[in-house]
Amino acid sequence: MDRLSNIVRIFNEQFGNIAWEDADRVRQLITETIPARVAADTAFKNALQNSDKQNARIEHDKALARVMTSLMKDDTQLFKQFMDNESFKRWMSDASFEIAYRQPVGG
Repeated sequence: MDRLSNIVRIFNEQFGNIAWEDADRVRQLITETIPARVAADTAFKNALQNSDKQNARIEHDKALARVMTSLMKDDTQLFKQFMDNESFKRWMSDASFEIAYRQPVGG
């Protein structure tokens, strides 16, 4: 937990001036989603088990690039479906309204 707090602190010190559209989502991606997906990468896990730290770092950086590309593709595909697929857009609108409508005001 201390390590995670330190990562968040350094992130805020270095990049706190970036006006993220959804800062909580970005923070969650950086501290949870991305590290978990990198750790699950087969090539990275293999390097951790069978190589030295230097080679593990090389595989980590490759895995990170794959994860970041995947995140971009997921968001782009979602946006494309929303814009181009009327059925998906209608479903998304209904589903989002149902979830948002049930949220307490201010929460």
